Amino acid sequence: MLFTISGKHIEITEAMRRHAEEKTSKLPRYYNSINQVEVIIDGSEGGNTSVEVIARGEHSKVFIVTETGEDAYRCIDVAVRKLERQLRRKKGKERNHKHTGGAELG
Repeated sequence: MLFTISGKHIEITEAMRRHAEEKTSKLPRYYNSINQVEVIIDGSEGGNTSVEVIARGEHSKVFIVTETGEDAYRCIDVAVRKLERQLRRKKGKERNHKHTGGAELG
């Protein structure tokens, strides 16, 4: 899985990079076809930090989550949790539509 992290108006530390990579590395567990994850951290003058996580899957499927708060680490955690919920919901919908039950013969 390809992982990229970038920062706007904020310095990305090695600890921040490790934290984001560790959290996002578990995403393929929820949706198998995830092959690229991009994390964008935007720090503003007011002290708020905005984290955007973009997960790209096969067949041009894109999942985007944004979280804003004061702590970048907490924003990463919440954004990844939201993305996990999105991926789980999408996988469930695909799984439910794959096997449609026909009328039983009898």
